[in-house]
Amino acid sequence: MPKDSRFETETYWQVIGEGPRPALAVHCMLGSSEMWAPVLAPLGEMISATAFDLPGHGQSAPWDAANAEPGAYQTLATRIAASFIDRPVDLIGHSFGASVALRIAVGAPHAIRSLTLIEPVLFAAAKGSAEWEELRPHQDRLDALLAGGEHEEAARRFMRDWGAGVPWEALAEKHRARFTAQMPIVANVTPANFEDPRCTGDADPRRQQPADRGPRLRGDCGPAGRCCDRLRTAGRSHAAPHACVPDHRSDCDEPRTQLI
Repeated sequence: MPKDSRFETETYWQVIGEGPRPALAVHCMLGSSEMWAPVLAPLGEMISATAFDLPGHGQSAPWDAANAEPGAYQTLATRIAASFIDRPVDLIGHSFGASVALRIAVGAPHAIRSLTLIEPVLFAAAKGSAEWEELRPHQDRLDALLAGGEHEEAARRFMRDWGAGVPWEALAEKHRARFTAQMPIVANVTPANFEDPRCTGDADPRRQQPADRGPRLRGDCGPAGRCCDRLRTAGRSHAAPHACVPDHRSDCDEPRTQLI
C-alpha cells in the first residue's frame, strides 16, 4: 500500500475497486481508511476509490497539536485530501471527513463530480436550533476536559457520544490508549466544527456555479437536518445525510490545495 509525504506529513492510502469513476473517501475522527473497505468494495466495478488515513490516524504519521492554531488540523486534512484529486471525483466523507469533503466542495466545486456527506459535523450551521442548545452543554464539558488535560475522560465521553455504542471498558486497552492520545486532535478541530471560521455554510454559491445547475438536497431531522436547512437557505451545496453536486465543469486544472 502506498505511503508518501503530503504537506510534510507521511500519509498512507489505499485504492478500493477498479472501476472507471475516480472517488475519494475521507474517514471520521478516530477512524481509519480501513473503515471504507466493506462500504466501497461492493462498488468496485464502478469506482476506484482512494481512501487515506488522516494525520494521526491509522498508518499515517502522528500529528503534533502543540502550538498549532485552532482549526489547523482541519486545514491540513483538507489540503491532504485535495492533493489526491487530479480530475473530478465522487467525493465521500463521514462525520469529520464530511466536513473536510464539504470544505473541498466549497473551495473547488469544479473538482467534484458528486458529493456524499454522511453525518456531517458542521454544527455551526445548526446554531440557534433546539438541537444546538441540547448539544452545546455536552461540548462545553468535553472542551473543559480537553483544556484541563483530562484526555482519558474526554476520550471516554467522546466515544460514549459519538462511538459505535461499545462501552469504554469493553474496548481493548490499545484502542483506549490510541483514542486518548488522539484527543488533542479533537480539541483542535472544535472551532472548525462549532464556529465555522471559513464560513463554509454561509458563502454565496452563485459566484461558483450556474443558477440552473444547483444541487439537489435531502435532509433528515435532528442536528444534521438543521444543518441542511441552514445551508439550503444560503443556497449552499450540502445535505444530511446525502447530497449530490453536479459536475460543474469537465476540466480540473486549477490546484485544489490553493483554493481550500
